[in-house]
Amino acid sequence: MTPTPNSTTEDPIRPHTFDGIQEYDKRLPNWWLMTLYVSIVFWVGYWSYYEWFRVGLSGPQRVEQALAQIEAMKLASAPALDDASLWKMSRNPVFVEAGKATVNANCVACHLASLRGKGENPTAIGPDLTDTKWIHGGNPMDLYRTVTQGVLVKGMPTWGPVLGPKKIAEAVAYVLSKHTEGEPIEVDPSAAPPPPAK
Repeated sequence: MTPTPNSTTEDPIRPHTFDGIQEYDKRLPNWWLMTLYVSIVFWVGYWSYYEWFRVGLSGPQRVEQALAQIEAMKLASAPALDDASLWKMSRNPVFVEAGKATVNANCVACHLASLRGKGENPTAIGPDLTDTKWIHGGNPMDLYRTVTQGVLVKGMPTWGPVLGPKKIAEAVAYVLSKHTEGEPIEVDPSAAPPPPAK
């Protein structure tokens, strides 16, 4: 004996017919509805993030960022440092951000966060790194040598063994980012420490 279908438990059939096919009037499954609702919420958040609040990077900004990273990798793998390569590093946002982190971690105690040192606070130990007056030379390689070798008489430690060449180049690039290439450099020998007695 075959059971007869119970019309009270079956879903109703839709009134329309297409090519002789009828379909049940069923509710969509919960997993499908949840996928739809989550997609709508995601879309609203994504649109808000990029278009309404403009927090995320736009397409051209992401391309610029990627190109800056590629340029930074090329500069970092250069066989030797010179003034030109340090100036290029100072115009690369990847190097400048890395250099800012290095300076903030190691140099702000003497040169302050603004890099103005004694120019901003006369009781500061380090000189102003944002003006055009330099004690030990203002060319990029002069800065690199000063950071690497230090100036013990003035209280600046030798950073070469501590930071290494890459971090020193980044820190110098950050300092150079506050300057423009070709600006007049004034060396102030009166501020330099006296030579050691023999």
